[in-house]
Amino acid sequence: MDMQHNNQENLVDNQADIELSKPSKSRFLFLLFFFGLFIFSWAGCYSLWEHRYSNPEVENIPKSSLYQPEYK
Repeated sequence: MDMQHNNQENLVDNQADIELSKPSKSRFLFLLFFFGLFIFSWAGCYSLWEHRYSNPEVENIPKSSLYQPEYK
C-alpha cells in the first residue's frame, strides 16, 4: 500500500511561469498585444511612406491644360 503513495512527484513553483499569477499573466498579454499593435501600425505607416506617390517631372504640358489656360 505504501508503494502506491511514494510515486508522487515533487513539483517546485517556477517564479518565471506566468500561469501561476493571474495579474502577471494579464499584464504580459496586455503588453504583448500593445507592442504587437504598435509595431504592426508603425510598419504599415512606414510601408505607406516608402511607397508614397511622387510627382513626376512632366514636360511639354499643353498650354490649354494649365490652371490658367493660355489660348492663341
